[in-house]
Amino acid sequence: MKTNRNLIVALDVKTGAEAQRLVDMLRGVAGMFKIGSQLFTATGPTFVRDIVNSGERVFLDLKFHDIPNTVAAAGIEAARLGVSIFNVHAAGGSEMMRRTAGAVAESVQASGLTKPSIIAVTVLTSADQMTLTDVGWDSTPEKLVERLSVLAAAAGLDGVVASPREIGIVRSAVTKPGFIVVTPGVRPVGAALGDQSRVTTPYEAIAAGADYLVVGRPIIEATDPPKAALKIIEEMEAGSPNNIKVPELGDS
Repeated sequence: MKTNRNLIVALDVKTGAEAQRLVDMLRGVAGMFKIGSQLFTATGPTFVRDIVNSGERVFLDLKFHDIPNTVAAAGIEAARLGVSIFNVHAAGGSEMMRRTAGAVAESVQASGLTKPSIIAVTVLTSADQMTLTDVGWDSTPEKLVERLSVLAAAAGLDGVVASPREIGIVRSAVTKPGFIVVTPGVRPVGAALGDQSRVTTPYEAIAAGADYLVVGRPIIEATDPPKAALKIIEEMEAGSPNNIKVPELGDS
């Protein structure tokens, strides 16, 4: 089977047994596995460690958003789990992001661990203009993504989570070398949108400049998950003129 390190499969399932079954099926196909709030709440950090210890890479998608000291401490624990990427909410502000980046860098250097990439969530892919208005944001999704991406880069983070519709905006606004864009809200041609509002195909997302694509339901709910993943990988490769060069995580 072809391996594509740019494909992150979202393990958005109820139990560790379901998640482990998917990991076993997709080993050697998916480049990374995302563990989010549902699975982490059900299984705890032990499951994360188990997946990492089995040789797979993990994106810990818990979207930390709290006072700076709390998020920095959570970031240190995420690094100790051995994850490759974890995220925080950019809306938590510059100090929260800066303190987290600094604390994690200091901790991994002292312990000899590999530094994970720390990325900031900008605007959720389920959000639209009405959503932002409801919570008091006087901005379009595009303008807010731009502002928060610049803020994250200035705070020392390694990248952002942004919808495929805003990849070009991030690339134009942030010139920091190695800054990565992780993109959810990706649906292969013909797939249902689910609760996503701002989506594109894998081809379009990679062509626009995404580094990593996060895909859940089109793969994990498929009759044949490996076959579904390979179809997405083919769409990704078609969108890349250079067969997709993977940035080195944690080096920026």
